[in-house]
Amino acid sequence: MGHNTVLLEKVKEPVERRWYALQTMENGWSRAILTHQIESRLYHRCGKSINNFDRTMPAQQSDLARETLKDPYNFDFLTLGSDAHERDLERGLFEHLRSFLLELGVGFAFVGSQFHLDVGDQDFYLDLLFYHFRLRCFVVIDLKATAFKPEYAGKMNFYLSAVDDLLRHPDDKPSIGLILCKDKNRVIAEYALRDTHKSIGIAEYITTESLPDALKISLPTIEQIEQELSEDMDDVQ
Repeated sequence: MGHNTVLLEKVKEPVERRWYALQTMENGWSRAILTHQIESRLYHRCGKSINNFDRTMPAQQSDLARETLKDPYNFDFLTLGSDAHERDLERGLFEHLRSFLLELGVGFAFVGSQFHLDVGDQDFYLDLLFYHFRLRCFVVIDLKATAFKPEYAGKMNFYLSAVDDLLRHPDDKPSIGLILCKDKNRVIAEYALRDTHKSIGIAEYITTESLPDALKISLPTIEQIEQELSEDMDDVQ
């Protein structure tokens, strides 16, 4: 009953309301999590990343991968200054891993932060590495505290080749890359991916500092979200 009240009060469009209802049933969202997802405009962010999935994946997997990624990602649980670096962003996401997983969505399993790869007797480190159980593949996330640059796609292409050779099981699908940037020029991003054969998505992220004031007020605090998640985990156990 509480979920229905939230849907009726907060979502005016029937199509959008039905989408949130289906997502709630599929993902087992509590009322607080449903409220958070609505207020963070999840419906309008899903499937919006720039990507090359339609050219690099079979149709069925391409559709699922596209809907799995968002743009922008809402990291309202982080407060970062304008001079923050990639490691500050990575550290913040790792410290609030449960909230980060909630924003990523269902299916993501955390593998490691600064995950080490030995390639050609040299050391390389992935910012964040996940495995997605529905897509059946590794997902490499590269964090950038700047606007997107074309060379980021080349670097991600290298990472994906290495992960596929060193970590991928024969039953796994080819790995997917997600470049998270502070900003992006859509035309430049699309050109960067045009002739890339690895599956890569490009999206922006927003933090507390970059959120509109009205949205900052309406969203629940990180403490409220983590408390709700803890209660959900207790119920499962």
